[in-house]
Amino acid sequence: MNAATGELFRQHVIPNYNRYPVCIQRGAGSRVWDDQGREYIDFFPGWGCAIVGHCPPRVVDAVRDQVGRLIHVPNSWHTEPQGRLSKALTDRTGWGGQAFFCNSGAEAIEASLKLARLWGHASGKHRVVAMLNSFHGRTMGALSATGQPKYHQGVHPLVPGFSHASYGNLEEVEELIGNETCAVLLETIQGEGGINIPPDGYLEGLREITRRKGCLLILDEVQSGMGRVGSWYAHQLWNIQPDIITLAKALASGVPCGGIIATPEVASFLKPGTHASTYGGNPLSCAAALATIATIEEDGLLERAKVLERRFRERFEALSARCPWITQVRARGVMIGIELAVDGTPVVGKCLEKGLLINCTHQTVIRLLPAMNLTDSDFDAGCAILEEAIAGLIT
Repeated sequence: MNAATGELFRQHVIPNYNRYPVCIQRGAGSRVWDDQGREYIDFFPGWGCAIVGHCPPRVVDAVRDQVGRLIHVPNSWHTEPQGRLSKALTDRTGWGGQAFFCNSGAEAIEASLKLARLWGHASGKHRVVAMLNSFHGRTMGALSATGQPKYHQGVHPLVPGFSHASYGNLEEVEELIGNETCAVLLETIQGEGGINIPPDGYLEGLREITRRKGCLLILDEVQSGMGRVGSWYAHQLWNIQPDIITLAKALASGVPCGGIIATPEVASFLKPGTHASTYGGNPLSCAAALATIATIEEDGLLERAKVLERRFRERFEALSARCPWITQVRARGVMIGIELAVDGTPVVGKCLEKGLLINCTHQTVIRLLPAMNLTDSDFDAGCAILEEAIAGLIT
């Protein structure tokens, strides 16, 4: 990395991130280049935002066109891109709904929590049951819903009204739901928690319990939405209808954009004055999101995600035969977790040395969120590097 860039960060940027000594200059598809001209394959592009690769042509063209005509106007006015995006997203749920837009996943969670409390206010319902091992964001409401104490250190008191059940345990959820519960919130597939896929019958059971108990079901699709799992939204894999879903990350291919989709009945409680977002749904982000949807659809990437799921699973299940410290391979579409019995942190560094960008979460899970249009050649080259790094953990 250029020393001058490092010095700029040292003097002027708050050091709240553990940054690698690499300065990324440009990207295309599933490859990026640093300021020294070195090339990397990216299996974790934009922390899951670049779902159709870096600088996808349709998105680049849409943003260039939109930025020359209109960047931002307040939500006191109508804009065509926001209306078109709302229709595109709600049409693809299979159950309709109405959309609200913000700028990030954490903001989407905050909007869903506020909406759930507005919905339950008249009957005194305000509590939320969330899940252990979850991750919903860094703002105080989203953080309070997050079921990982390590993220709570030093920022107490948290927002009251949250309790947590084990992910996958229906009995615990049912026991925690009381007369004051307005909603159950969970990630359809836990992402930061290690790519944890719900057990058979779990989501269907939650839907039945929440209906019977008279509370909402909120599904966090910030990581699992936008086609990543081979369907537009992950909950469609289990054929259930939630009351609210949250979206962000891949929604606009890295242009800041988040949002919620709620059933019309629930959405009606978000009345003028109850919630807002200055930049939410701006023409630029909506144009990028529409181009992202067009890329996924026109390039057949929902099917490509299913192909890549199979290939990743087969490749690393085969590796586990000679690396018994691989204990499980979990995958849905291009959402992949490789569980290790040993510390996986060194794998990230080894891959970086060899020109591959990945993530390790919870210290033992190699987390991959590659682009849906990852090419066969980049798949093979990247997997070869990752295999070597995992195999080298124990020699």
